[in-house]
Amino acid sequence: MVSFMDVINRALTGPYYSEKDYNLKVFVPKLREIVQKYEIKSNPKAVIPSDDDLADRVFKAGVELYANVGTYCVDTQRIIQFTEAEIREALATAPSAPIFGEGKEAKALVARKPESNIPPWCFLGACGAAVSSEEIFESIMQGYGEISFADSITAPSLATLNGTPVQAGSPLEILACIKSVVLTRDGLRKAGRPGLPVMNSIATAVSDAGKIAGSQFGLRPSDGWLIGPMAEMKVNYERLNEIAYVTSLGGHIVVDASPMLGGYCGGPEGAAVTNVAYHIQAILVFRGSCHASFPIHLRTSCSTDRGTLWIISVSTQGIARNSHFPLLDISIMGAGPETEMEFYENAACVIGAVVSGSAGVESPGGAKNAVIDHLSPMISKWTAEVAHAAIGMKRTKANEIVNVLLLKYENNLDKPPEGKRYQDCYNIKTLEPSKEYRTLYVEAKKELTDYGLKFKY
Repeated sequence: MVSFMDVINRALTGPYYSEKDYNLKVFVPKLREIVQKYEIKSNPKAVIPSDDDLADRVFKAGVELYANVGTYCVDTQRIIQFTEAEIREALATAPSAPIFGEGKEAKALVARKPESNIPPWCFLGACGAAVSSEEIFESIMQGYGEISFADSITAPSLATLNGTPVQAGSPLEILACIKSVVLTRDGLRKAGRPGLPVMNSIATAVSDAGKIAGSQFGLRPSDGWLIGPMAEMKVNYERLNEIAYVTSLGGHIVVDASPMLGGYCGGPEGAAVTNVAYHIQAILVFRGSCHASFPIHLRTSCSTDRGTLWIISVSTQGIARNSHFPLLDISIMGAGPETEMEFYENAACVIGAVVSGSAGVESPGGAKNAVIDHLSPMISKWTAEVAHAAIGMKRTKANEIVNVLLLKYENNLDKPPEGKRYQDCYNIKTLEPSKEYRTLYVEAKKELTDYGLKFKY
């Protein structure tokens, strides 16, 4: 496969374009052309499509797109290009079962196929959402670690350090990155699962310096460093610096990418094809051990509307059918903790991902991951239970369920309920949810059971 040094050299010598010209003269027209060539068309009623030929066309379109547009390096204003033969080689030699974690928590993350009976990987936690204090951070990490279905953890970011707001690029960022790693390990030790892998290291980091510095205070090669591109199909030196560090360390890189519905990708068809291109970029440029995907709607900043759910499902199916490189799907919800809507939104996204062949699912923070302290272990527990309940389900049945769930919340996506802070719906000392929150959980579980989900307990 193409080496990382080759990637760097191509970032220095590839075809020159201004960023505007790359967007409007390379990426957008080629994407439109390829979507038409492969006759890709979404169906708002078939949110979870069952058309294997459509899924395969989306994958082929993504391969052709990436061979034509490559990755744009914003620092050099050059395109990092790859031939289709190099892309095929990368897909053939990509990781297929990377092992994360240590001791009894060590486990392989394996690719799945649509409607697979293989249990999905449960990547549970905060999805990088911000918390207000060190006390909240450690408490919630312990809560995530105590979820029995958790295969790995995603930590929050730390908004303050000793009560002082963390400023990106300052010494406070470095110190906060170090502190967040220490608190993460402390929380998992308290949960009795010190070997559990942390696969979004380090959410507090804004700069490459913060991520690299914090790594020295408790991260292990068996954890995962979350490194993602810039939209759409771009990279900068900071990301490349992080990749250089982690690959030299021998660590895992979890490549997160978010094609934007309504931006340069255009409609859901273009975003689905772009998601496949991101999958290939994750192997070639980002040197990933796995790919984490979270398509987002430009207007709502969520991944739970009809169009985005279709993007997740059809691109996941295309990838699952044609690539052994593990794909994780992430649901970004509009609603916050202790609301009915968070259960419905999350279930729609998780069911669609699991039956479409995602290797695993990542639980979200709440309120679009944008409101401090609006996250909880409850929605992570729910994510894992829904994921396991959807194992082996047919796509046609999943489509029926998801369409019912959409009717319950889609009209509220423009103004979703913000919900409550973690400390207002949980006892942060005992890690017990409020009575009201538990009641909502029990009612949601009963309702989804009536729709046909088979919960394990």
